[in-house]
Amino acid sequence: MSITEHPRDPGQDGEPRLESAAAPASSALSVTFTDGTPADLAGVPPVSPVGRLAATVERLSREVRAAQAEAEGRALIELAKGILVERLKCGPAQAARQLTELAGQAQVTLLEFAVDVINQAARDRMSEVTNAFLAATRAADEAEAESAAVRLRAAESGALAAQDTQAVADALLEQALRPLGAVAVAIWAASADGSLTLAGSAGFSPAEAARWRYVPPDVVTVARRGLAEREGQWITSLAGTGLPSIGLHHHPDGGRAAVPAGTGGRVHGVLEIAWPTPLAPQPPQIVRQVEALAELCAHTLETYTPLLGAAQEPRVLPDAAELMDLADGLHDPALVLVPHLDGAGNLVDFRIQHVNDRFLDPAGRPRAVVSGALLLEAYPMAAGDSELFQRIERVYATGEPFRARRMNLTALVDQVPLSAVADISISRHGTAVLLLWRIEDETARLASLLQHAQRLGRIGGFEENVLTGEITWNGQLFDLYGRPRSSTPVPLEELPNHAHPDDGVSIRRFLRTLLHHRRPAAAAFRLQRPDGVTRHIRVVAEPVLDTDGRLLLVRGACQDISAQHWTEVALAATRDQLAHTEQQATERNRLTLQLQHAIMPPTQAPLEVDDLQVAVRYRPAETEQLVGGDWYDAVVLPSRLVLLCVGDVAGHGIEAATSMVVLRNALRGLAVTGAGPGQLLSWLNIVAHHLTGAVTATAVCGLYDPARRTLRWARAGHLPPVLVRDGEATPLPLVKGMLLGALPEVVYEEAELQLSAEDTLLMYTDGLIERRDRSVEESLTHLLTTARTAPSTLDQQLDRLLTYSRSDTDDDTCIVGIQVG
Repeated sequence: MSITEHPRDPGQDGEPRLESAAAPASSALSVTFTDGTPADLAGVPPVSPVGRLAATVERLSREVRAAQAEAEGRALIELAKGILVERLKCGPAQAARQLTELAGQAQVTLLEFAVDVINQAARDRMSEVTNAFLAATRAADEAEAESAAVRLRAAESGALAAQDTQAVADALLEQALRPLGAVAVAIWAASADGSLTLAGSAGFSPAEAARWRYVPPDVVTVARRGLAEREGQWITSLAGTGLPSIGLHHHPDGGRAAVPAGTGGRVHGVLEIAWPTPLAPQPPQIVRQVEALAELCAHTLETYTPLLGAAQEPRVLPDAAELMDLADGLHDPALVLVPHLDGAGNLVDFRIQHVNDRFLDPAGRPRAVVSGALLLEAYPMAAGDSELFQRIERVYATGEPFRARRMNLTALVDQVPLSAVADISISRHGTAVLLLWRIEDETARLASLLQHAQRLGRIGGFEENVLTGEITWNGQLFDLYGRPRSSTPVPLEELPNHAHPDDGVSIRRFLRTLLHHRRPAAAAFRLQRPDGVTRHIRVVAEPVLDTDGRLLLVRGACQDISAQHWTEVALAATRDQLAHTEQQATERNRLTLQLQHAIMPPTQAPLEVDDLQVAVRYRPAETEQLVGGDWYDAVVLPSRLVLLCVGDVAGHGIEAATSMVVLRNALRGLAVTGAGPGQLLSWLNIVAHHLTGAVTATAVCGLYDPARRTLRWARAGHLPPVLVRDGEATPLPLVKGMLLGALPEVVYEEAELQLSAEDTLLMYTDGLIERRDRSVEESLTHLLTTARTAPSTLDQQLDRLLTYSRSDTDDDTCIVGIQVG
């Protein structure tokens, strides 16, 4: 609906008035619906009875909404009149005429001018938001800014007039949030246990609201995130966040805003707003507007009482006086804190309202000095010590209790920091906070540490008075002996009766040294317990003598070393087995290396081919355990063609080396047939797949024709050869070819290269370039850079490639190079 004006008579001269900037006639209010139909003419009755009933319901609903809007507008106008009565010291009638005249002078509606008067007089959060909105939109759309101010004040008026939180949610959605594109709103009340209760909602179905009536503690929802983040949460889209929330299935991609609702430093709940579509980043004016609405909700939530579970009983929160009585009944030191607000109502500190008689100040000050002081005045370091003040502030804000063990506390007294360690407990009760700290006593802490050390080390202590026969055992020693703690301790002289017979000699030597020679002694023995369990025990004891050198007491300890004993036995057996395994592995690697060197010598005798130099290099793995299956071959065939190839069998060890021998010799035999390199690799693939236990390998195979100076070549999953010509090094174009042994039948493409005088061709395995921290492309670029610099001979060039190789995988490396004369 929209609001229009009707002219009224201006005020009379001589009456008190406020000055305004402009001046047309004033107006009163009437209501027109958004479709242009007057309120009293809305809804043309249809023909059917059901249609007439539906039209009547629609007309009455519009009339109710119009009446509500008019009532809210009248409330704001009446409030503005009251402000003028107080400011101008005039009567209500004069204030009404003055308000109408000034609205006409300002060329705005009576309602808009009333809101302006309220903003000027209130100086509250709504005024700040309105002024900021006006300043930001004055040049763009002044009318829209004025309507936003009216919406905010109308929403505030409706919320303050509402009887419950549900009515507040309805007022906020209709008056302030729908114009922002929102479709639903939820007001959550936060409880002290961390749970959330849906205090009111609008835009969600009743079934959805009932399903989300209560959210247990520690369930992470959109509202919970808004409660945890004091600045609020503005979520562009719920899609992909994984956060559950009310109404999610209706608008799964919509945006959400969850803003804490708090006043005076205390958060009472969360205002959650839903949009139907993804939410664009909002300007600061809109963010502040929503924060002001959340603060408005906080005033309502202050008096809201959440219900407890199925019992539906209201929470009863004690006030500070009751909390002081509770603190006096506690056995731990306790402080009762109440919030201390500044003039603007912001929380700045907490006042120590009360300390109980068990309170111990870290600085040793009397209770009277601390009681009644501000927390940060009494303990200035609390603002930085383990965020103690921030913890108290958060507990007061959210109501969620905080517990911590062994937190450092510091009190600054006369500019000297005094430290203490304490267990902390913070909880909110009504409007007060209960802070408990238990300062750790050093003696008690050391005793506790000793008990834990004895328990963890399985150590039992004893003391025996040789004059009176009195024996004292601790509980751990009873457990070691497997005896009930109500039984009689075993005297030292009876110790051999409880030990294994084979350990009797060492036990008697221990007792002779301790009791006769009166010197400290130690022994290890097997204790036979009543339950049939044998434990390995180490006993250590010392004598206590009087001034005349007579033996009075014997003090000592027994430790259960069973785990250590069996660990040593197992370790010795493992050490022997490991030595045997290492010997076998060394022998295996030695045999593998000998086999590889026998078949793959590091260099090869030069081939006798006219106008062609052939050189090979083989560098085995530096670590014997990594002996692999790299291989090369360069041989003149009966057809006078030169077979050139390199390959790499997957894996390491004797299996890889033997597989390499099979493939290398098979390729030599197949090459005698005169087939091309593609056909040779196809046959070699069958050998790898069927005849060698399904090994996999990569290879490059080439046939060089000295008469034509051409090279026909094919590859099986291997890096292509590198051509060095006229000071430039480039890899040959890739041809298709799958690695050997992967499939039973594979066809390999061939390519032909025409070589010229002084051209150099390099074939190599990946051990030359492979690095753990670099890609293959980067390593290949470095190889091409190194290959461009050609020394005087081919052998020197291959040695240079091995020398400047940056590989770091300790793998085998093979290089085959040919140079045309």
